Amino acid sequence: MNILVFGKDGQLGKAFKALFDSQTITKNVVIQYVGRADCDLSDANALSNLLLKTSPDLIINASAYTAVDKAENNVEMAFAINARAPELMAKYASEHGATFLHYSTDYVFDGGKSGWYIESDERNPLSIYGKSKTAGEIAVEEVFANVASSHFAIFRTSWVYGAGGNFIRTMLRLAKERDELKVVHDQRGVPTSADWLAKVSLALVLDSQFQIKPFTSGIYHAVPAGETTWHGLACAAVQAALDAGIALKAKPGCIKPILAAEYPLPALRPANSRMANRKLQLALSGGLSDTSNSYNQAQNMSNFPAWDGMVQQYVSQLAKEGLI
Repeated sequence: MNILVFGKDGQLGKAFKALFDSQTITKNVVIQYVGRADCDLSDANALSNLLLKTSPDLIINASAYTAVDKAENNVEMAFAINARAPELMAKYASEHGATFLHYSTDYVFDGGKSGWYIESDERNPLSIYGKSKTAGEIAVEEVFANVASSHFAIFRTSWVYGAGGNFIRTMLRLAKERDELKVVHDQRGVPTSADWLAKVSLALVLDSQFQIKPFTSGIYHAVPAGETTWHGLACAAVQAALDAGIALKAKPGCIKPILAAEYPLPALRPANSRMANRKLQLALSGGLSDTSNSYNQAQNMSNFPAWDGMVQQYVSQLAKEGLI
């Protein structure tokens, strides 16, 4: 088994490495990690050559152009990395019998739905970033449309945090510096731990011996249980830091809720990023078949751990490591 992980410098890529490093892996499993310095994903020839050279059985694409606001003025780069690169990876996988895992985003939706988004809901991105990720999803689906020998999974997720810069660490830094914070409260979603995301991804596609196991190809919403706002997440993170003994200037009561319109940014964000996760839960429990539509009426279910407990654990670990 030859596993190739793209995006080793990002939060999810680091989570995969930490997860693999924590496992007892047999000698017949080879894991290679690719970062920006190893391959320019906007260079189609370089990417194709790398795939041919490494001959992966499992491709994990944890890479992405995630600078949401910068993407508005860097359209070509956003589409090169978020659409054309995964399409090339998918083509390699489909032609060589490999399995492909790709990661997408809540930004493929416009946020106008009143309830929870399911996997089959219409995509309607608001930003260049969202449009580039949408193009990547469609390209991967089209590549595998008539391929029976290979499998793929697109994991849509939201509000990811892990090792590296993210919203939570920004809020904690500001809470140490300022007496008051202002955070958007009219955008709803589900904070997702990169460590947890890596674990559920591998649980779907690999057995205990790190071999590919049967699973239904398609899109899966990979988010924990529950929901919140950016304001709610900021308050939870700050309270968790206080519980861990970290001295902060801004307490939860000093974090003021504001409207997104009061904090304008170059790229539009969906107001509702809540995604139902029941399809993934059914797949992990063996209850999903190619003809199963029972998850279509579901919401974000509680069988997965709740977002707030994972945020508390994450902040507690940051405190232990002296990173707050």
